[in-house]
Amino acid sequence: MKYCLPLAAVAALTLLSACNNNDEPEVVGGPADPMASQLANAAPVELPPSVKNSFQFRCKDNSLVFVDFLSDDKTANLRTAKDGAPTKLIAAEPGQPFEGAGYKVEGNGKQVTITLPGKSALSCKA
Repeated sequence: MKYCLPLAAVAALTLLSACNNNDEPEVVGGPADPMASQLANAAPVELPPSVKNSFQFRCKDNSLVFVDFLSDDKTANLRTAKDGAPTKLIAAEPGQPFEGAGYKVEGNGKQVTITLPGKSALSCKA
């Protein structure tokens, strides 16, 4: 009875090794790709920036503003409600204010100044 398990294991391995049969021909080639030349000459694809930092800011007027700063350091997404639609803000250069659609965010850390359409600038903290 001591030898039943090792003999069963050897038998199973022998059977499994027979399943890996390399006698089948390898498939090489196939139909030509009709877009091969277009793909070879295509411009490199640039991935969109990812979220670098995401903050919930409390402003001086006690309002909440949600800002996602993206990894390209020139784009931010602003939401005035937690589940609201984001507004894309763009900075001319990294370090410049993010602006768009009447919104403006100055700074990108835990202390920023946010201007909403039709309102004056507010100091906000994360």
